[in-house]
Amino acid sequence: MPDAPTTRLIHHPYRPPDGFEGAMPGVFKAATVYFPNVAASRTDGWIDKTSYTYGLQGTPTSFVLEERLATLEGARRVLLAPSGRSAVTLVEVVALQAGDTVVLPRSAVDAQGHDAAGHAFAREDLVRWGVGVRGYDPMSVASLAEVVTPATRLVWLVAPDPVTLAFPDLRWLVRTVRERAPGALVALDNTWGAGLAFCAFDLGEGLAVDLTIQDLGPQVSGGQAGMGSVACRDEALYRRLLWGHTRLGLGVGMNEVESVLRALPSLALRHAAQDAAARQIAQWCRAQPAIASVRHPARPESPGHAHWATLCGSAAGLVTLQFDAGGGPDRLDAFAAALKTFRLGGGWGGPVGQGLTFPGADGRGGWVRLAVGLEAVEDLVNDLAWAVAALN
Repeated sequence: MPDAPTTRLIHHPYRPPDGFEGAMPGVFKAATVYFPNVAASRTDGWIDKTSYTYGLQGTPTSFVLEERLATLEGARRVLLAPSGRSAVTLVEVVALQAGDTVVLPRSAVDAQGHDAAGHAFAREDLVRWGVGVRGYDPMSVASLAEVVTPATRLVWLVAPDPVTLAFPDLRWLVRTVRERAPGALVALDNTWGAGLAFCAFDLGEGLAVDLTIQDLGPQVSGGQAGMGSVACRDEALYRRLLWGHTRLGLGVGMNEVESVLRALPSLALRHAAQDAAARQIAQWCRAQPAIASVRHPARPESPGHAHWATLCGSAAGLVTLQFDAGGGPDRLDAFAAALKTFRLGGGWGGPVGQGLTFPGADGRGGWVRLAVGLEAVEDLVNDLAWAVAALN
């Protein structure tokens, strides 16, 4: 043992005993990983999570989260990313090259110049590198069929629409891609479903997506962490994604991973509670004359309800209210400003109810997306009642 105090502190011989186990996994933070011998330093066991190579490629903490998320989504492999948007970018970088085409869903958000689905990288950067970008209406299988060609290498799905909550026919969309571009990957933004509402890797009738991404911030972490994930079942696809992940130097902080791990045990309970509350709020809003329409996949009048009903057993805690086109942005702003228990915010899935406005494309009408929190439903309804009164 060296004599210098600083060296003795750094190279202290004590090692805690193996076998400790608690309710939560340990949090391991490290860039450098030590190897027991030279042979171990040359293995690639980190690919299959049987050993470690470098902190950026994972620690016991991140490996545990990846495996639990794979179970949640019915996948075999999961990779973590710093955000939902970076997960989207990873998939696009790995799947596409010059001359290929990526097909993106159009939504009401796109019409406002926003990018809720995280595809700005494709629209702004991939096009400069020779990748074609096409759009389609996810509520129209014919619209998708028009833009999918043999040059299509990646098709993105989202269910439901992030603003209108219209639920597409995922089975027919997947079938259309398989028929018209057999070599294309089908990817789903599964942030809303989160592996709970339906299984994207088993849509029935022998259909499945190739991979999913999630923004883990809303539901999975309950608004506590900003992180993303990519999930798949095919081993060869996983290897492609893994090496792209490595080359891009994508990494996640173990404190963020810990936050997601702590939130996971309550995920199903939170999902069910917010689902039930959202349905009650949607029912109350439906009876308000000032609200033109109420969008929630479980409501029969909501676009795509039949598709939701045949595939899903639950719904996330989102409700979208559409306001009469006769009102301008001031009317929409007055409603939003009157909300007090619902906080104005772009996120969702956490304990605090949130609202976000989307003015109509022509400056008239518009939507308010409500993200139901864990507050008492009667308090949220009272808050909405005050906001409705403000419209009059």
